[in-house]
Amino acid sequence: MGRKAKFSYKTKIDVVQRCQTGKSTSGYEASLLGTNNQTVRSWISQYESLGNAGLITTSKNTIYSATLKQSAVQDYLNGEGSYLHICKKHGIRSTCQLRNWVMKYNSHEQLKTSGTGGKPIMTKGRKTTYKERIEIVEYCIAHQNNYSETAEKFRVSYQQVYTWIKKYEAEGVKGLLDKRGRTKPLEEMDEVERLRAENRLLKAQNKRQEMEMNFLKKLDEIERRRR
Repeated sequence: MGRKAKFSYKTKIDVVQRCQTGKSTSGYEASLLGTNNQTVRSWISQYESLGNAGLITTSKNTIYSATLKQSAVQDYLNGEGSYLHICKKHGIRSTCQLRNWVMKYNSHEQLKTSGTGGKPIMTKGRKTTYKERIEIVEYCIAHQNNYSETAEKFRVSYQQVYTWIKKYEAEGVKGLLDKRGRTKPLEEMDEVERLRAENRLLKAQNKRQEMEMNFLKKLDEIERRRR
């Protein structure tokens, strides 16, 4: 049986947008909704990590890889941020999940991949070509930045996918070049090759935005029917 959302998607997105634009605060919005400040802050964190999809209540549990769990727990134990900060960094939907993983880790329990019975995944990276990295980033963007799914599909590590996405966001396609000396500099690349790479990634971004817009339209239709 699916989980019933206490607050609608529209309510969440409206609250988050007001807070992010400085028109309101998480504490004030929480008081209006009759909930606690932590709940609203978690919505903001989910939105910043996962976009619109982070505010959708689904009937299925999100699958997290063992590698992601280990990385998130280690970040927290190393003092690299609060529960909210770590959740935002790794795309984790709830601070309760992270707290649970930390407790399990401290109790010397094994952190397994969610929903797979501990199916083994790659914890170490592998060498990739520039074209492979383009393909991997393209897939990840088109699938709502699902680092775990992308890592498993292409048999690379979660950390590699995360790093490539961040480099692409900061530097564009040149951020995906191997700068250790074997890959020719961006300015020496064939112009057609460079434009093709940029076009593929822009198409992936447009596809994701189109999916999000279509979903929002469906949600608006549902909300109108309920009125």
